[in-house]
Amino acid sequence: MTMSRSWVMIRFLLLLLMIGIACFSALAATEVFEAKVLAVVDGNTLEVKTAEGDVYTIMLSGVDSPELEQEFGNEARVFLEKLVLKKNVKVTLEGKDRWGNRLAVVWLKGVVDLRVELLKAGLAWTAERNPLAELENVRKEAQERGKGIWASAEPTPPWIFRRQQTLLQEKSS
Repeated sequence: MTMSRSWVMIRFLLLLLMIGIACFSALAATEVFEAKVLAVVDGNTLEVKTAEGDVYTIMLSGVDSPELEQEFGNEARVFLEKLVLKKNVKVTLEGKDRWGNRLAVVWLKGVVDLRVELLKAGLAWTAERNPLAELENVRKEAQERGKGIWASAEPTPPWIFRRQQTLLQEKSS
């Protein structure tokens, strides 16, 4: 009996250790830093520079703005430029997407979430996969009001536009 109790205790301690490591890894994956916005690449992509001089290209997580070639693509870029270009922001890195792009939540003055501002203006969709409920609610409100992209009867989401563009490219033999 004592052997089985010892074994159960060892397994329990190993389980706690594994949970602790997983929690620490999740916390370590999130990095928060202050930066200055150097450029706005498009409606959901920024180039920022940290106080240490590191330059990052980051994409806003959870939202997708029209591509520059799409209707409202340039408007989304200009909107973001007016909001944050040459300003200091707080960046919370959340990881990378499947293409290796850095994903982040970016805050102006520590309280203004750029994703929410884009959604309110009708200049972004929520993420194609697993949209966050709080962002989806903001998007729906803009859609109900016919703001930005929602003024069109059937706007094309940027992920569909990108797939269509890929299909139009000539195949090399």
